[in-house]
Amino acid sequence: MGNVLYFVAVVLLIFWLLGFFVYSVGAIIHVLLVLAVIAILVRVIKGDRAV
Repeated sequence: MGNVLYFVAVVLLIFWLLGFFVYSVGAIIHVLLVLAVIAILVRVIKGDRAV
């Protein structure tokens, strides 16, 4: 019985860590998207042309 509880605890810990990192990466992706949109808007407003 102890081995089963240990296995369940390890599986839950792995799922918790996976969920934590996936959520963090999702937040970082959203921040990067917002920064990309701001950079594009600044470039359009300034009128710089790509070479």
